[in-house]
Amino acid sequence: MGKILDKIHAPQDLKGLTDEELSCLCEEIRELIIGTVSDNGGHLASNLGVVELTVALALAFDLPKDTIVWDVGHQSYPYKLLTGRYDRFSTIRREDGLSGFPRREESEYDKFTTGHASTAISMVLGISEANHLQHRDGYHVAVIGDGALSGGLAYEGLNNAGRLHRNLIVILNDNKMSISRNVGSMARYLTHIRTKSTYLKIKNNLESSLNKIPVIGRAVSSALYRIKETIKKFFYNATIFEDFGFSYYGPFDGHDVQKLRETLESAKMIQKPVLIHVRTYKGKGYQYAEQAPAIYHGLSGFDVDTGDTGEHSRTFSNVFGDALCQLAQENPKLCAITAAMQDGTGLSGFRERFPDRFFDVGIAEEHAVTFAGGLAAGGMMPVFAVYSTFLQRSYDELLHDVSLQNTKVLLAIDRAGIVGEDGKTHQGLFDAAYLRTIPNATVYSPSYFEELRSQLALLVREGVGLCAVRYPRGKELYRPSWIRMGLETYQVYGEQGRAEICVVTYGRMFSFAAEAMEHLQASGLSVKLVKLNRIIPIDPASVQTAAKCEKVFFFEEGVRQGGVGEHFGFLLNQVGFQGKYVLRAIDDPYVEHAPMFRSLEKLGLNTAGIEGLVFDAVERRADLSEKEA
Repeated sequence: MGKILDKIHAPQDLKGLTDEELSCLCEEIRELIIGTVSDNGGHLASNLGVVELTVALALAFDLPKDTIVWDVGHQSYPYKLLTGRYDRFSTIRREDGLSGFPRREESEYDKFTTGHASTAISMVLGISEANHLQHRDGYHVAVIGDGALSGGLAYEGLNNAGRLHRNLIVILNDNKMSISRNVGSMARYLTHIRTKSTYLKIKNNLESSLNKIPVIGRAVSSALYRIKETIKKFFYNATIFEDFGFSYYGPFDGHDVQKLRETLESAKMIQKPVLIHVRTYKGKGYQYAEQAPAIYHGLSGFDVDTGDTGEHSRTFSNVFGDALCQLAQENPKLCAITAAMQDGTGLSGFRERFPDRFFDVGIAEEHAVTFAGGLAAGGMMPVFAVYSTFLQRSYDELLHDVSLQNTKVLLAIDRAGIVGEDGKTHQGLFDAAYLRTIPNATVYSPSYFEELRSQLALLVREGVGLCAVRYPRGKELYRPSWIRMGLETYQVYGEQGRAEICVVTYGRMFSFAAEAMEHLQASGLSVKLVKLNRIIPIDPASVQTAAKCEKVFFFEEGVRQGGVGEHFGFLLNQVGFQGKYVLRAIDDPYVEHAPMFRSLEKLGLNTAGIEGLVFDAVERRADLSEKEA
């Protein structure tokens, strides 16, 4: 591949490269990332934007002794390439390969597993304090960007980090976020001068000398400081970071390696928290990604030459978006909310058609839920579309700001269940379990597009309190000819009376269970299939139906502990069920990255897994009967 990349086995290998070689290295990194993501899928535009910044960090710091935490973690591909993982980069996001995010178990260079946004400043502050308490040296850097500064946790970190009286560096990777600009040429000139190493040395020496002058020295030093701060605030518009206690420098060209390196070296000399503001361009170096960074943010793969992403089929996300637009046309009170995931959740069309009723709150899921509660309290009908993995950040707000208020808020929970290559930080496996603990919550889980449309309409029309409809990533799966599309809370297929086997499931799992039932029946087994459409609360009649069978098998694409299947077993016990109950759910919810179907196969949550578990139970019973005879 790259002539220079081949020689980079650790960050120290960059130290002797010339400016020309560093420039070539950046191009090689971009070329490799474009080619690999085109095959494996992943995050493209954000990684292309941080190549020079990553090289500058590797040059300026002593890794892994120094700490660098990436926020959001999906922009760490160049970092992986420069920290000993070049030879494995072709495996990124593949089963048993590199993760698409920083991961502590993967490398000593990864100090924190970062999959969710706005966490880095708090984490770096914690690592800094731990090292200080244990008398360990080293610099501590948080790289925050790609919208992560819109999350409230980032400001909580800034608020506490600003109290330090030693070095801590925050790099704001500003790729067209809403960050205030400095005003005029003078501000840029002052920033340039103030970050020069010679300036910092003169400044420190002058302050030291003044403080040694008897009687008046410290007073003069304090007066000069106040004058300097007044002049800075006159020229600077972005003073919020200064108010937090940081020294603010920037903005700088995020694609100038030497300037970035010089700035970082200077920042290391400042014995207080420092924020360095750099401007980068998402998708830099790849025409299609530069022109449409949102489309090329996260991909399943694409054609490098044409830019074709191949993602043209219908998915649950865009079916939801179309259905919501239709409901909004009929209901002028209906509003849509997203937390910086307009395209991913299918809301682009809603924003175009109903701009006054569309709200993108940034990466701020907690605010989104409370904001939705406020809209509801004011008489509107808010719908918050959010990935399952990100909704879990809002548990307190769901409980306190919606349920307790008894207001009606509808959650559209996307990417519920296994998500595949994004891995354990993004699997949607917890929502059904924790939503079960919210008083009076109502949750539906469709298996097909038509059910999503009808259940969404039902909840908008008749739902009370906190309501949710949860659906998986991607397309609908096997749809048997005998299925009935309706609004029942549950449905029964196969044997209608007493049966030997009862399989219970919901959501995407129903497609696998339907195939399994057909195969089990063909083998001569008496099988009943119960499909839960409403999973919270469970309809008691569905429990009574299952209790008539000898053996009940529940299959759930979610956590076992506290999940729907565990509660179904409890309800069976409550009605006096005397048969055998078998629950297959996910015991270790931190499921590794792999293709979605492969993950389900390994978990036994596919057609073969369902058939195998049922056949094993039947065969064991038959063997036991023969022994008894």
